[in-house]
Amino acid sequence: MPTSHLCVVIVGGLHADARQAAVARLLADVPDSVALHHDLTTAAAGTVVRTIRDATGIVSAGEAPLVNDCACCALREDLVPELRRLADAGLTRLAVVELWDSVEPKAMAEVVAAGGLRLTSVITAVDPALLLPYLADGDDLAEVGLAAAATDRRTVADTFARQLEYAPVLAVVSSEQADDEDRALLAQLHPTARRVPIDALDVTDGEARGTDWFAPTRPPATGWTPPGWEADPAHTANAAPPHGCGSPDVATSGAGAIDGAGTTADAGAGAGADAPGADPAAPGAGPRSERIGSGAGGTEPRSGRTASALVDAAFAGFDVEAAAAAQHPACALLPAEADEAGVGTLVWHRRRPFHPERLYAALEDLTCAAARSRGRFWLADRPDTLLHWDAAGGALCVESAGPWLASLPDAAWDMVPPVRRAAAALDWHPEHGDCCQHLVFTSPGLDREGLELLLESCLLTDAEYAAGPAAWKRLPPAFDSLLEV
Repeated sequence: MPTSHLCVVIVGGLHADARQAAVARLLADVPDSVALHHDLTTAAAGTVVRTIRDATGIVSAGEAPLVNDCACCALREDLVPELRRLADAGLTRLAVVELWDSVEPKAMAEVVAAGGLRLTSVITAVDPALLLPYLADGDDLAEVGLAAAATDRRTVADTFARQLEYAPVLAVVSSEQADDEDRALLAQLHPTARRVPIDALDVTDGEARGTDWFAPTRPPATGWTPPGWEADPAHTANAAPPHGCGSPDVATSGAGAIDGAGTTADAGAGAGADAPGADPAAPGAGPRSERIGSGAGGTEPRSGRTASALVDAAFAGFDVEAAAAAQHPACALLPAEADEAGVGTLVWHRRRPFHPERLYAALEDLTCAAARSRGRFWLADRPDTLLHWDAAGGALCVESAGPWLASLPDAAWDMVPPVRRAAAALDWHPEHGDCCQHLVFTSPGLDREGLELLLESCLLTDAEYAAGPAAWKRLPPAFDSLLEV
């Protein structure tokens, strides 16, 4: 449970210029805010450099020693104590944790939440013009000087994909090089994300509604309060409720649904304040239109204007468990079918297992068929194992994600998280339970017909399928090398 009024927002992303612009915007717009950054470029010398800055410049700097020769481990060990020091001092309202280039937000969000701090948002900063180049970059991070440890074997593409897809908010920089295809690719890669501009100053309600980058905002008020700032911190845990899993075939339904502006509708506490016709001053409307308290700094935004969309998103609330569930292959919020501006998303869902040898032979073609593909799949020779498909930059990662629920005894279901059970129930088949193929491919120039034909050719034939699970298990185990068995 959070123990102070300090709010923490994580801002990350490999697009360094966009990330720095987002942080600068938050520091400029939020009174009494600071940015905490750990620079891992000095890791080879055995230390990580930590800086804390506000809108005017560097406030303090220091070093943290490496932990187990791992720069990211040093970051984890140093981050929470620094945030707690800021919280205890009582002079900071918002701590912006600016992640170093290749640091992924999921691990840091979990560290911050586990440290008892109030994590109010996770934001990935994006330059739309760089989406495709980064998704196509199969270089190892070590080759481009971005590895976080000597054992770091991640690639640019898969790291960027995870940074992009974990964050519920994408801060988008204005780019003259970006075109409609780039914007369509961004929308299809993470359709449930709230997309906000980095470079927009505070805007009126009408101005916000006039662009697709904004979610509907509240009416102008004389002052503005970060959610939870004036409340008792013992009763203001992270505000956003779990998004839920939703149907695998309707990835944008339910609490994670996209509103008419093309952004994720707020589902957190006080969401009624943004509902059409709602009175922001009415009981239950939440603290969105209250005045900033007279704590440290006490500065208020200009009267008669709303806070910027980026600031609003920074205080929207964040649920670490829901975010993890939304990434788990068993119940991930995968994109839905789409086709816009030359960019397509194919959702391929089948109830028959793959033949291991035929699928293995097609892996290269399937991996290169799209800029990004992901999902879960079912191999005939491993009928009880849910397998995770994760491809970007021409490279594929295949790993076991545990058993299908259909293979578990009834007594074991009580130990499965409710969100996983709900996802399985929505996708349940009377014969196979939750076992299925659910793969999603997103790319400019996607060859849907060719991709579907290739995938269909990898399934068991009618005769192979009729032989039953006992015969399937005797098929050649082509994936043993990939699964490190």
